[in-house]
Amino acid sequence: MRRDILAALRRLVPRQGDYRHAEGNSDAHLKSGLTGCGQLVILQDGEIMLGTWQRIFFCEFDGPRGRELWLQFLPGAPG
Repeated sequence: MRRDILAALRRLVPRQGDYRHAEGNSDAHLKSGLTGCGQLVILQDGEIMLGTWQRIFFCEFDGPRGRELWLQFLPGAPG
């Protein structure tokens, strides 16, 4: 699945293109805009609740470089 997603993003947003943003990482910015920079997930009994084919990917389109992963836990609804 990961390889298919990356291949599709490469086709949709090629590394070299007619970009006005000329810092050399325009494709990374566009890919980040398409995939988003945050995700809300549900934890139940310490496990992430995902469907059979769902996954969470930490994507770096402008690297390799160091990044931080920030987690915030929100209170759940009363059971």
